[in-house]
Amino acid sequence: MPYAFDPELVPYAELIPAMPLDEVIKRDAAPPDPAVLAEIARRLPSYTPEREVTIEDRRLPGGVPVRIFRPRADGPLPAVIYLHGGGFVSGELDYFSVRCLRLADQIPAVVVAVDYRLAPEHPYPAALEDTYATLEWLAGAAGELGVDPARIAAAGDSAGGNLSTALALLTRDRGGPPLRFQFLDVPVTDDRLDTPSMKAFTDTPMWNRSDAVLSWRYYLGGDGEAPPYAAPMRAGDLSGLPPAFVTVCEFDPLRDEGIAYAQRLVQAGVPTELHLYPGAFHGAPIIADVALTRRMNADMVGALRRALHPGSS
Repeated sequence: MPYAFDPELVPYAELIPAMPLDEVIKRDAAPPDPAVLAEIARRLPSYTPEREVTIEDRRLPGGVPVRIFRPRADGPLPAVIYLHGGGFVSGELDYFSVRCLRLADQIPAVVVAVDYRLAPEHPYPAALEDTYATLEWLAGAAGELGVDPARIAAAGDSAGGNLSTALALLTRDRGGPPLRFQFLDVPVTDDRLDTPSMKAFTDTPMWNRSDAVLSWRYYLGGDGEAPPYAAPMRAGDLSGLPPAFVTVCEFDPLRDEGIAYAQRLVQAGVPTELHLYPGAFHGAPIIADVALTRRMNADMVGALRRALHPGSS
């Protein structure tokens, strides 16, 4: 199917190798053409922070690996728990380090990227429990980290967007540490896969319908119905959740479920901002440095800055 991608994104769309999710989970599978990978690496965005940012890999007391991006600051900073994408089955922290570094520097905030357990070896709720354990640890270690525990946000893309809003639901229901904000970038929210965009986009770059089908099967450990903490669209009550910023892309199977989830948040009385980016495909701001993705990244930084530094521009 032809797609009217943003012209600057077309070369990226053409370069992305097709790799079905059932190949991704073969941990010892042969990688795509090395020349293609080298070209993708050459085009990936880079970022040089304006302030000093230290980066530390740490394993939390419960065993969850995290990477902490800590900018130099004179007083307590807010914090962002960042949950990476990858369909619940993949995702290396290195791949998302540029985004985390940008957030740490520009918000500014202490960013804790979570290397949560992956399916199918570790199906639901492993990833979500790792995320919740990170929130509990972060709130408890706020003094050591120079973090204001009243200003913690969850942010993530795709599967990480799912985990961000699932974390908001879980900590609300468990009476755990409160979140100030949730940033949901092209979030996975619904296992039913019955929206128009999910039915139509069977060959889009980075993510398509067949990927989504397999992703849910691996995450749930089978083909059963997802519980609400796995598929937030199934949650009966979204009231009392922190304010949200939701992004969706025009040519993304997840587009319509992201819009629907934002609408449900609004209906539940949750302050919510929704941005749909025309011409964009799933994951574009992670892999491309063009005018559109720079705007998408600036919107992310701006939303988190306004939420975590009230009164800032």
